Amino acid sequence: MPARTDIDAATMTELEAAAFRRLVQHLRTRADVQNIDMMNLSGFCRNCLSNWMKDAADEHGIALSKDESRELVYGMSYDAWKALHQGEASAAQQAAFEANKPQH
Repeated sequence: MPARTDIDAATMTELEAAAFRRLVQHLRTRADVQNIDMMNLSGFCRNCLSNWMKDAADEHGIALSKDESRELVYGMSYDAWKALHQGEASAAQQAAFEANKPQH
């Protein structure tokens, strides 16, 4: 199916932003899903999203620190999230990560 051409750019941006906000909210409710598992399965994780947000801010000349962008994605400081939710990666998870490490 070809891409929709009847949606104006502003509306498309609103739709994309809504989808992003929904993804971030979903990830906040699924703290049981570890970043390393996301990375191993899909090639991106919460940290990637926060880095992409920071990159977008940089492109727009908006000052946003790495910590601030992570807080926008995690809904709390990264250190707090790690303390509450991040488990120790198993040897198998670490090996899979090394074998499939994304280059972005």
